[in-house]
Amino acid sequence: MRVAASLAFALAAIFANAAQAQNPIPVKIGVLTDMSSLYADDTGPGSVAAAKLAIQDFNPAAHGMKVDLVVADHQNKPDVGASIARQWFDVDHVDMIVDVPNSAVALAVSDVTRQKNKVFLVSGAAISDLTGPKCSPNTIHWTYDTWMLANGTGKSVVKTGGKTWFFITADYAFGHALQRDTSAVVEANGGKVLGSVNVPLNNQDFSSFLLQAQQSKAQIIGLANAGGDTINSIKQGAEFGITAGGQHFAGLLVFLPDVEALGLKAAQGLVLTETFYWDMNDATRAWTKRWQVSRPGKFPSMNQAGVYSATLHYLKAVAALKSAADGKAVVAEMKKLPTNDPLFGKGMIRADGRKIHPAYLFQVKSPAESKYPGDDYILKATIPADEAFRPMSQDNCPLVNAAK
Repeated sequence: MRVAASLAFALAAIFANAAQAQNPIPVKIGVLTDMSSLYADDTGPGSVAAAKLAIQDFNPAAHGMKVDLVVADHQNKPDVGASIARQWFDVDHVDMIVDVPNSAVALAVSDVTRQKNKVFLVSGAAISDLTGPKCSPNTIHWTYDTWMLANGTGKSVVKTGGKTWFFITADYAFGHALQRDTSAVVEANGGKVLGSVNVPLNNQDFSSFLLQAQQSKAQIIGLANAGGDTINSIKQGAEFGITAGGQHFAGLLVFLPDVEALGLKAAQGLVLTETFYWDMNDATRAWTKRWQVSRPGKFPSMNQAGVYSATLHYLKAVAALKSAADGKAVVAEMKKLPTNDPLFGKGMIRADGRKIHPAYLFQVKSPAESKYPGDDYILKATIPADEAFRPMSQDNCPLVNAAK
């Protein structure tokens, strides 16, 4: 009887495994990004390449899973991003959306994701409200945020003598949040904000805004913008003689591809905060070499590294649950599992949806200091994981308040 029972159990296991092999767990991931505008170099095709590497490294077949990938361009328009998200969730059976540069688009997509009970992993957007009053049980904010940038770059600049500030601010949710968070840091550390000017997104001519910054006589011109807007601000600022006149730029969100686009001659001396740099260690260099197969001559941004890290962890959680159907359950599982990957190392995800890992204060090298392509940064300080992001006690996240 025992032999027969054992045989029956073994046969059942074989049939179950065979059935799983024939009917793998379906997972569909959507990379919603900027493929053609001012954030394309920092996200876009490089984020798609990163997501593909994460799927490859996870090896879905070994976990009884089949993973498909779709891509769309949100055009930096919240209504377009939300419409794509609804189409993906309702019609195309997408389970998770990742990346989404542009904070206004990210806020809209987060709302749709919660309504549809799917998963949203934010790597490209910065607004810290995603783990504050706008937090969601279906959203995780992965790579960086405006609070981190303000308390990294902003605090460093004030402490080294940059006491008076004028902001050139991208006129949408991200820019306003970055100015808000940085202003709080400046004033808390004894500095003063002399003024600001709002600039339309994807602006080409910064002359009138730079003139206002010059006339303010502020020591620091805080660039509360990103991507192509930051590049244009700094390039045109050089033509205006901003630094020659004794004022200095603080690039509050500068990515490595932006530095590459500016060139070290124009970008040298900039202080910035990032959570990933391709040349940090052997693991990041090895991953970058693989990423460059589809992006020759390019170097990955922290956004693109975040897409890889977030996607990999998501797939681990789906494998543990053996289903991607319940987005809230998948996010809860992601929070339960410690994070660990070659790009960000060990970390965790808090109850408010904030992914926690160290941040790094860098300074851009001069051309003479750079020894090889992509050798752009000097590490000035490491901000420990438990200090890099806003404490949960200060973020006003309803998820945290409800749990108390």
